[in-house]
Amino acid sequence: MTKSSGKDIWSRLWAPHRRSYILDEAGQFDENSCPFCLATQLSDEDGLIVFRGSDCYVVMNKYPYNTGHLLVCTYRHIAWYDEITDPERDEMSALTKRAVEILRQTVGARGFNIGLNQGDIAGAGVAGHIHQHVVPRWANDINFMPIIGQTKVMSELIEDTRIKISDAWAGH
Repeated sequence: MTKSSGKDIWSRLWAPHRRSYILDEAGQFDENSCPFCLATQLSDEDGLIVFRGSDCYVVMNKYPYNTGHLLVCTYRHIAWYDEITDPERDEMSALTKRAVEILRQTVGARGFNIGLNQGDIAGAGVAGHIHQHVVPRWANDINFMPIIGQTKVMSELIEDTRIKISDAWAGH
């Protein structure tokens, strides 16, 4: 916590809807409570799913770092990269590549952060279900808001971004 003149200078953004994600200690969800497992049981719109493959699917990150932040998930509820099958690995790789192509086309991304956080100790919010992040980046996408205002601004509603991305995916 940063303090200046004895006062807490961090503004708080209240997000009570995130409470369901932090109630389960260290993101250790089982198949019945895992947000990634539950998303596949919903419509694509309600689950924020962009594309369904045979072994993996692509979903919008409900709490994105940037507009268009995607997650490539296995259907199986497994935690570790060394537990995925060769077909899951291959499809995860192919969907990640396609996500980059689609995000460059739909949101004009100029760079990407791509990666896996394995285990809660490494920062995985949902440690029990493997998922790869595809985070689009732009020149100057870090501005005064996160630095001075401790606030991240998203330029578009997640539902609108999902429609753009899923439409582009279907058009390929």
